[in-house]
Amino acid sequence: MSDQTVPQPPKPITDPYEYLHVIRNPDGTITREPDVFPTTAAAPDPRHPTAVLSKDIAINSSNHTWARIFLPRQVLDGSSLAAKLPLIVYYHGGGFIVWSAATTFCHDFCINIAAELPAVVVSVEYRLAPEHRLPAAYDDAMEALHWIKCKQEEWLREYADFSNCFLMGTSAGGNIAYHVALRAAKAVNELEPLQIRGLILNHPFFGGVQKSASELRLMNDPILPPIVTDLMWDLSLPAGSDREHEYCNPMVQDRSKLLKKVRSVGWRVLINGCEGDPLVDRQKEVVKLMEENGVEVIGRFVAGGFHGAETFDSSWAKALHAMMKIFIFSFNLAA
Repeated sequence: MSDQTVPQPPKPITDPYEYLHVIRNPDGTITREPDVFPTTAAAPDPRHPTAVLSKDIAINSSNHTWARIFLPRQVLDGSSLAAKLPLIVYYHGGGFIVWSAATTFCHDFCINIAAELPAVVVSVEYRLAPEHRLPAAYDDAMEALHWIKCKQEEWLREYADFSNCFLMGTSAGGNIAYHVALRAAKAVNELEPLQIRGLILNHPFFGGVQKSASELRLMNDPILPPIVTDLMWDLSLPAGSDREHEYCNPMVQDRSKLLKKVRSVGWRVLINGCEGDPLVDRQKEVVKLMEENGVEVIGRFVAGGFHGAETFDSSWAKALHAMMKIFIFSFNLAA
């Protein structure tokens, strides 16, 4: 008889508050346990030994929103890049309730995108729920676009191609990018000279009251089981709303006019996911919804993986970078 220990599957998550390291307060706010998710300071000094520089700039001091800008060092050398770089406006994940643009793995994710594409990345710090329920994050994300187009910030002015802008988000950030795109498509003239060319939705966070087949299949997923996503929606949706709200479930209302507006302005969409994500069937539904409304959309869903894999696994990140290069470069060919 073998004396080797048989690996045991992880125990199902039963307390989503404990899993997320948050405590619900009597007034409806939450206390986020400090130091659970490490943060990284920006590094704007060119003497800093890093391939990508970064700095924080305030957007709205009243709302405590700001942006972290990532700039590949090579543009300062002036040796290899003749043209300005694509501009990626990025919204981080965290179920609308945790994490920050300064959270170390969010920071590193943006550094790698900036270095590998290369691109100028603007990561937006938006207000979190439940202290600021949706649509606060959408409002902040949209305000960031107006801030970018108006702000004469040196790195953006000198190195970012405002005519080659992409909205991108991971998880809840993908949901934000989707809803901001619906707003921005109606306001393209107001955003000039910023010209959005497309959306990159990485494992976008959608939901609904009725569980999808992938949610049922992965009910005990160790990364993002439905017991956790249900809490995230409970804390972030407008008070009194359930998961059939349009912010959560894009399928519940007729979005054809807005999506056809996205089509009319010529934006393309890349939705990236994997079969190991409980939300994958939701993401496939959004691909189908866009296709039905004439939006040019690419759905990339690969076997295995887990929700947000590209944020934590370098091999998955490299595959995403390669796909992003093809997606963004295809715009340049068509221009």
